[in-house]
Amino acid sequence: MRVVFLDRDGVINKFPGHGNYVTKVKDFHFLPGALEALRLLTEMGYSVFIVSNQAGVARGVYSYRKLKQITDYMLRHVRKAGGRIKEAMYCIHRADENCDCRKPKIGSIRKAFQSMNKPMRHAKKTFFVGDVQSDILAGHNAGCTTIFVLSGLEDRRSLRRWSVQPDYIARDLLDAVKVITRLNSNHSKNR
Repeated sequence: MRVVFLDRDGVINKFPGHGNYVTKVKDFHFLPGALEALRLLTEMGYSVFIVSNQAGVARGVYSYRKLKQITDYMLRHVRKAGGRIKEAMYCIHRADENCDCRKPKIGSIRKAFQSMNKPMRHAKKTFFVGDVQSDILAGHNAGCTTIFVLSGLEDRRSLRRWSVQPDYIARDLLDAVKVITRLNSNHSKNR
């Protein structure tokens, strides 16, 4: 079973800045190499899920309809580039709402496994790629192999403050795909 969970902002598209949100299609800009990375993951047979906190909806910064328009735009361009995203799973709640789908909690990851009719124990064979501590914690909490990318909000210095360290560090999503490819080929050799 090949599954990759990806954060969105700072992994697939340009991070909009601390405290800011991508609120319109015209503000959504793919990071260099992201579309190629998604195509490669698709060609390698991965089911790709986006797991992203988007509290701007609950805060009234933008509407759920706007979020859907941005998602449709993203999915259309990913398909056009030869990639496929199985599902974009958003937590639209504020942190103080304490919902189970807000990273670092794993409700969205659990829901993804349910949609594939797979038990959570399969998480140890999956990857979680993100650019902030809550991504790495969510992946860790679910039992995924975690990859921290340097293309978003946080950098290597941030790691000093983190209670949980990522399993791997990559420059960006395309570099993370190289890590995944290397790990898969090592795994195949060790069988």
